[in-house]
Amino acid sequence: MRSGLMQYSNTILLLIVILLIVILIVIYPFYLIIKALRKYTKSEPVHKQKAANAKNLGEVLKQHRVACKMTQKFVAETIGVSRQAVSKWESGKSDPSTTNLLALAKLFGVEAEELLKD
Repeated sequence: MRSGLMQYSNTILLLIVILLIVILIVIYPFYLIIKALRKYTKSEPVHKQKAANAKNLGEVLKQHRVACKMTQKFVAETIGVSRQAVSKWESGKSDPSTTNLLALAKLFGVEAEELLKD
């Protein structure tokens, strides 16, 4: 009788362990999804700040170009890009590559950090 009772309790214990494993397999992905969604919703201000910085870079580029009394066409020809590329940089639709940013800083007579700082 004891061995039947031991076998029964071992079976129940095994079923409980299997049930816990199944619950963890089902619940853990939901936990990860909730964690990722929380992180994503908290990152929205970061995305907005990056968008504002992109606009700021364009404004800084235009400010330096105008202060140096240069046209977009002149800047473009000097650094070897199209006038449309310079226009996109200034409007914030795209950003110059690192190489072009360094060329712009040299053309404007400033450090590249100064263009990025503002």
